[in-house]
Amino acid sequence: MSGQLSAKKVSEGPSLTVPFVDLHREQDALARETRAAMEGVLSSCNFILGKEVEEFEKAFAEFVDTRYAIGVSNGLDALRLALIALDIGVGDEVILPANTFVATALAVSAVGATPVLADCDSHTYIIDPEFVRNRIGPRTRAIMPVHFAGQPGDLAPILDLADRYGLKVIEDAAQAHGAVYEGRRCGSIGVAGCFSFYPSKNLGAYGDGGIVTTNNQRVAERIARLRNYGQQVKYKHVEKGVNARLDTLQAAVLSVKLRHLDEWNLKRAAHAEMYRVALNGVGDIDFQATPPCCTHVYHLFIIETDHRDALQKYLSEAGIQTAIHYPVPIHLQPAYAELGHRKGDLPRSERLANRMLSLPMFPLLSARELTHVTMKIRNFFSHLGSRASRSDS
Repeated sequence: MSGQLSAKKVSEGPSLTVPFVDLHREQDALARETRAAMEGVLSSCNFILGKEVEEFEKAFAEFVDTRYAIGVSNGLDALRLALIALDIGVGDEVILPANTFVATALAVSAVGATPVLADCDSHTYIIDPEFVRNRIGPRTRAIMPVHFAGQPGDLAPILDLADRYGLKVIEDAAQAHGAVYEGRRCGSIGVAGCFSFYPSKNLGAYGDGGIVTTNNQRVAERIARLRNYGQQVKYKHVEKGVNARLDTLQAAVLSVKLRHLDEWNLKRAAHAEMYRVALNGVGDIDFQATPPCCTHVYHLFIIETDHRDALQKYLSEAGIQTAIHYPVPIHLQPAYAELGHRKGDLPRSERLANRMLSLPMFPLLSARELTHVTMKIRNFFSHLGSRASRSDS
């Protein structure tokens, strides 16, 4: 019966369209600064590895508190180049969560290694260290925890396992710009941290972009070569590299936006708190749990409910955009059929894939929009409860 619920049948409150992410507002808020930065690049005509790239790398390394940051073309290439720089390749295995964007696994496949998928904690949505322990084998070379939705993974037990078995820890921090674990920024804890600057990220470019952070000089120098054709100096190629450089224009934009990142992350956290307060105890809604050792930067704000599909349809008809992160875990993706997994192998990830719904979340959401979203969700469950009561009677 819940699948029949419609926004047209429950029309309390004013009509209001709420986007999932509104890049127009963010761009407008910084337009003067970003245009000046881009005009500087246009004036110099130094579009490839211009000084703005080095300036941004230095600023981002200081932000994360690492010695080095190397700008690359996107988040997938950040992961891929980090793996290559650590000599991980054919015949090796890398443990990563099943409930993540496919790029995490694709990076492992791209270097010829095999992704080994582990289940997550049901409450934090982060890879479960006990599942990691059970996946470690003689070919395991690295663990790649994902700071899902903007929340750090529980890295202490992961680091303990890595020390015990001689493994590398590569942080997939694509959604965690500015998040903190036990007093340290994500990206500064493993041997390398890999970030995406996809436009909708907490720190988003005006196109693709990514970066690798590290305290390891050898890793930093190798990634800097690999991203630029394996070139040590011009026309001297010491290894087979790729073209995976961060554009100068994107670096200029990112430098501007980095100055606003902490402030905008605080706005995201305030929005998340408003969601939690307004939706606490509503229907069967659950929230992602945040351990006290972490700060969450809310790239995504996720709720769980058994009525996810009906609620998403209802909100869509009410003009409220939502998303699902992610509807198909990696172990059930056709592209990874060769891993031999079947439905039921990783039940926590599968359950979350059927229950999670990401609500509108970006720094410049208005209080009116947030109130409207929560009101509609409350209306949905109120109407759902009324239907259940009539059915019981």
